[in-house]
Amino acid sequence: MDMGLSNKTALITGSTKGIGKAIAFELAREGVNVLINGRKDEEVERTVQEIKSVFPETSPLKATADLVDAEQREALFRQHPAIDILVNNMGIYEIMSYEDIDDEVWERYIRTNVLAANALTKLYLPGMLNRNDGRVIFIASEEAVMPSGQMPQYAVTKSMLLSLSKSLSKLTAGTEVTVNTIMPGPTHSENVHQIIDSIYSDKGMAFSEKEKQFMKSNLPQSELQRFIRPAEIGRLAAFVCSPYSSAFRGSPIRMDGGMVPTIF
Repeated sequence: MDMGLSNKTALITGSTKGIGKAIAFELAREGVNVLINGRKDEEVERTVQEIKSVFPETSPLKATADLVDAEQREALFRQHPAIDILVNNMGIYEIMSYEDIDDEVWERYIRTNVLAANALTKLYLPGMLNRNDGRVIFIASEEAVMPSGQMPQYAVTKSMLLSLSKSLSKLTAGTEVTVNTIMPGPTHSENVHQIIDSIYSDKGMAFSEKEKQFMKSNLPQSELQRFIRPAEIGRLAAFVCSPYSSAFRGSPIRMDGGMVPTIF
């Protein structure tokens, strides 16, 4: 299906690996010129070259910046002042006990997972509204609506994104600009792959078998019973970015593999 995105420009934050990189690839597949963001310039350059080699008809560009830093955010905006799509994917997470989460950790998570995304949206949303065209997506998590208790500092920030998305969506009423949130479930990122490999040390054991055993033992509530592949999330994001998704407004779009047990 042609998503009608050819020649659009998209900034995907945290796009040198994982979900962000997959979204960048799937948008490039649709003819989007993607801006690749990360803090390490060599990783950004490598990702740009990968996309260019696979989709030579597009023009991926570097958008190297630490987006938690206000000066670097604003410098990036000056370099790329007009974009059609903003995917706020960048985020941090780790398993932590509530007792170990001090104010400094809370503030670091809120600055990274919420305030940086909010600040970028504040920079780019007015231009989208002026042009009457644009897409903003926040990448959240099933933890936003079903906190596991294993990472409270992360779950709180993802819940905040749902509220922020809904509030910002109100500003787009009557326009062709949309603001939505995608909530992936457990995803097969590079970090997850390393963790699963470290848990099951048998080198002769295929990853698919390790994955199956892990899901059965640790995530039995998952109906998918495997990790979501980043490309699957990328394809969903491409649709949400497309002109065919204009009825999604402030929506928390779940792609959780059946993790969340509620009907709504």
